[in-house]
This record gives sequence, C-alpha cells and structure tokens, in this order.
Amino acid sequence: MKIILVGPPGAGKGTQAAAISKEFSIPQISTGDMLRAAVKSGSDLGRQVKAVMDAGGLVSDALIIDLVKSRIAQDDCANGFLLDGFPRTIPQAQALIDAGVDIDYVLEIIVSDEEIIERMSGRRIHPGSGRVYHIHHNPPQQAGRDDLTGELLIQRDDDQEGTVRTRLKVYAAQTAPLVEFYKSKQGDGPIYLSVAGVGAVGKITERIISLLTR
Repeated sequence: MKIILVGPPGAGKGTQAAAISKEFSIPQISTGDMLRAAVKSGSDLGRQVKAVMDAGGLVSDALIIDLVKSRIAQDDCANGFLLDGFPRTIPQAQALIDAGVDIDYVLEIIVSDEEIIERMSGRRIHPGSGRVYHIHHNPPQQAGRDDLTGELLIQRDDDQEGTVRTRLKVYAAQTAPLVEFYKSKQGDGPIYLSVAGVGAVGKITERIISLLTR
C-alpha cells in the first residue's frame, strides 16, 4: 500500500495520515521528518541537506527524491508507505516517476476554501498546554479563556484568516494541479481517489479505509 496524500492546509491530512498509517501498518513519511532524520544521521546525504539548510537555501527536488528513495528502502516500508506533503508540485511528481518510485494510490481530501477558513480561523490555543478550542465547534466555557486555568487563549499567526487565505492561494497555484496530473495518468500510474473531508473525523476515516480496501 503505497499512498500519496493530497489536500489543502487544514483539510485534516495529519489526522487521517495517522489513521491510515495505523490501519495498514505503514509509516507516515513527511519531508520535514525526512530532512531532520537525514541531518541527524550524519550520512553523506544528510550532510548535503544540512549544508543547504544552514545556508538558508531550499533543498532541491533531486535531493528530496534521493531522500525519499533512501527512506522507502528501509525495512519499515516493506509493506508500503504514506507520503504526506510530498510531492507538492508537478515537477516533483514527475521526478518521483522518473526515479522509479511506484505509487498505488493518490488520495485527495477535498474541503472547500470557505470551510477551511472557518475551521482554522476559529481555532484558539492555550499556550501552556496546547489545548485546542474552536469558537463555534468547541468553545471554552468562558469566551477567550482556558477551561482549566482561566488563562487567555491565543490565535496562532498561522490560523489568522489572511494567512489562511494566502496559504490556500499557494496550494491552489502549486499543489492543486497535481490532482489533474495524476488523473491524466489513470491506467498508467497510481489510482486517484478522493474523499470529502467534512463531518465527523471517524466517519471520514471509515470512508478512506473503505476506498483503499475495496
């Protein structure tokens, strides 16, 4: 079971990736985790990555592909893997194909922009504990204050509406075209699947598992 997970920021990819990983006993692989692990390992590849990051540069697609190939060759990927957050662009997707990395499914979690903006901009965090509230769906007992400590809740910069809209525009420009790219490969590449990412989290997971096992 080799899966690429696609979806806009705030679509719930992290939650569903963890559920898929557990259900099929496959590791969830994110580029951030791979980069950190490579640097920590001190390997030749890790040293190359560290040099780029220390210089404040962007790690090239070629280097990321080498990292992916190195990662999926490890024993815990024997039954497959889930790529979360990669590829982000069509050139990266093509590079993955050119490198001979086989993928079984591309799974898109679909959530409308307005739903994501409402979902993310309504989040409030208790800084001390990380407890998460939502002004509509999970409000604190006293507006703006943590239930347990009474301390003020904050809105993270990432959750402010303007920031969310900017991130969605970047996603639409860079990553959304991946969906059409993979759809065009039907019959000659991974199977494209999509699921609506709205409703109860458990129900979304059930729909995903059903799609992947039918």
